[in-house]
Amino acid sequence: MATVTLKGNEIHTLGNLPENGSAAPAFNLVKSDLSTASLSDYAGKRVVLNIFPSVDTGTCAQSVRQFNEEAAELENTVVLCVSKDLPFAQARFCGAEGIDNVEMLSDFRDGSFGEAYKLSFTDGPLQALLSRSVVVLDENGKVIYSEQVPETVDAPNYKAALEALADA
Repeated sequence: MATVTLKGNEIHTLGNLPENGSAAPAFNLVKSDLSTASLSDYAGKRVVLNIFPSVDTGTCAQSVRQFNEEAAELENTVVLCVSKDLPFAQARFCGAEGIDNVEMLSDFRDGSFGEAYKLSFTDGPLQALLSRSVVVLDENGKVIYSEQVPETVDAPNYKAALEALADA
């Protein structure tokens, strides 16, 4: 179990993120057209997993905007924004914001992504949602960077995540 805070109050997740150098856990997530995306779909590409509770909050929305800007500059890299929001809400947000350099994916069907990456909140007001985190994978699906944001309302360290790509 990992401990983070929400506005200073402790809340917990299932466990810790995958360690650097480990193989990223496989996943099946839902695309905006309700088809399934899996980790194997991105084989041979570097992957940034921008994970958050809900695109309907300010910090989560800003993380999508920020990675959307940065993703345009990245070679052989895909940014996957993962939450439990319904794909309809994710698509509506991207349409309204002009977001087109990231891919929105949802863990709403079975929560298996949150379980595999140990990011589902186990208590508190965000119980069952995903903890704000960034996981970066190399072309071989190995974890090269991970951050679980200690205070849920804070932004992730965008610079460190992108530097991990530059160093890979």
